[in-house]
Amino acid sequence: MNGDGQAEAGGEKRDFVHHFSRIVRDLTEADLGHPELGDAILRLKEVLEYNAVGGKYNRGLTVLEAYRELSGPAPLDRDRLQRALAVGWCVELFQAFLLVADDIMDASVLRRGKPCWYKKAGIGLDAVNDAFLIEAAVYQLLRRHCRGQPYYLPLLELFLQTSYQTELGQALDLITAPPAQVNLDRFTEQRYKAIVKYKTAFYSFYLPVAAAMYMAGIDGEKEHASARTILLEMGEFFQIQDDYLDAFGDPQVTGKIGTDIQDNKCSWLVVQCLGRASAEQRRLLEENYGQPEAEKVGRVRALYEALDLPGVFRRHEEESYARLLTLIEGHAPPLPPALFLALAHKIYRRQK
Repeated sequence: MNGDGQAEAGGEKRDFVHHFSRIVRDLTEADLGHPELGDAILRLKEVLEYNAVGGKYNRGLTVLEAYRELSGPAPLDRDRLQRALAVGWCVELFQAFLLVADDIMDASVLRRGKPCWYKKAGIGLDAVNDAFLIEAAVYQLLRRHCRGQPYYLPLLELFLQTSYQTELGQALDLITAPPAQVNLDRFTEQRYKAIVKYKTAFYSFYLPVAAAMYMAGIDGEKEHASARTILLEMGEFFQIQDDYLDAFGDPQVTGKIGTDIQDNKCSWLVVQCLGRASAEQRRLLEENYGQPEAEKVGRVRALYEALDLPGVFRRHEEESYARLLTLIEGHAPPLPPALFLALAHKIYRRQK
């Protein structure tokens, strides 16, 4: 992308982030006529402002960028732009809801460079209801901004279906890797791909693009099936990067401390390790994986390094990117390939 393109992208991100204050007003001012809800509305505002900001905003921005790409060369009028911004923030809130819940289940410590919401003083497991509040806010926004539009029902069904798919993926993740019950036989490539597809790929990649497609009047199953083919592959590529960064990323850059090893997660790294480990190395993994002690986590990471999993990852990333480009070429039309290429470029060789 050239300098002008970077400036334009930066400006769009600033506009998107700036719109968050409007989203908070939409979700809180409507209930000012019900003073008995005052404390709950203040809590909702605090929850939103702590958990919905500070990320990369890629998912929400994808709605806006894809909608522009699919709507043709003419600039969006004010009403359409406002609806696209609102739906983009719906996707960001949807992710925030998932992350608040996931951090509790994974006993995570940091999120986006600050304590996870449930770790904040005075919050604790009340964060469970806060996650529900964020989820409900998604549907309040959709109702406020999109009711009366021909795509309102398709958007509702898309978010509901994506929620179901993502929660099934989370269930697979939890079933496969229960705390303190390490069973390396569960960590197969087939199970890993299923977890990634349902827990990450649908909501991170298909949801924002599909939302933009519906808003642009593209509701044919053939077009959506082609988009899913590309975007689910992209989601797997993204999650493998995430798994690598969990073990080898810099927390100062990623904004979180990796916990996959101590949390007994079915990550790409442990699946690759099992496929390459000797009998002795497998015993070492059995003795140390899924354990909270720092020295045991260090032994697993050292084993990954001994098997050159960083090198394996780098080669896999290049091969996956090349495969993704081929997939875009073959499946994108009649949708614009530029839409998918922009997403692929955004995540290629990312560091956070």
